[in-house]
Amino acid sequence: MKICALSENTSLCGLPTEHGLSLYIETDKHKILFDFGQSPLFYQNAKVMGVDLGKVDIAFLSHGHYDHGGGLATFLDVNRIANVYMHELAFEPHYNGRNEYIGLDPTMDGHPRFIKVRENVRIDDELSFVTMDNLKTHIDTSGLRVKRGKYLESEKFEHEMYLQIREGYKTYLISGCSHKGLINLIYAFRFDAFVGGFHFMKYDVLWDEDKLLDAAQAIKNSCADYYTCHCTGSEPYQFLKDEIGAKMHYISAGETITID
Repeated sequence: MKICALSENTSLCGLPTEHGLSLYIETDKHKILFDFGQSPLFYQNAKVMGVDLGKVDIAFLSHGHYDHGGGLATFLDVNRIANVYMHELAFEPHYNGRNEYIGLDPTMDGHPRFIKVRENVRIDDELSFVTMDNLKTHIDTSGLRVKRGKYLESEKFEHEMYLQIREGYKTYLISGCSHKGLINLIYAFRFDAFVGGFHFMKYDVLWDEDKLLDAAQAIKNSCADYYTCHCTGSEPYQFLKDEIGAKMHYISAGETITID
């Protein structure tokens, strides 16, 4: 499986960056786009990297935040064949702790190529788009909220979903931000490799050391490889890298990795 980081917070090769995530994934059977960044930057970087987004045959939106779905309109313009899977609550109005709107462009809701789901869906013998309801540990909402009716409620991240990829005897889990908790994902799913953000960027490596150590222990126990990015944060990543070692990796915009 090949993964190209089209949009990410950092770059080691000089490509433009943004606070967002977009991954191009090639499997034996599919050309996949997972998330769309917050702007057309993912498309611009794809051209530099030699990735033809017009050939993507299926796409996934991990959750309904602007930094993952801001480039949806661009993708639908440059690609005329791929449906976009998302949770049916992805277009709910989402806000941060400062009451700033961080959701998707509501004018795009109802596009004919959007496939909205509520529960796990198996697409074929290689791909499944899945959710997670039974949580073993508490969710840290970081002040994020969703508007329902007239009121803002604390997020439960019901709109967040994950992509499972099976190749041979291996299973891979792709996540956007892991808002429902990395430890919960480790308990809920069996995988040989995890790719995605951990949402630790607001953690302080001193004040939140216990939380990071708990995550490090869960990662060690899982016996999987981890390729993280975006919302993990540079200092929390380095803390985990120091604790875990060779099974922990970071992928930046412009990088292409191969996972066997």
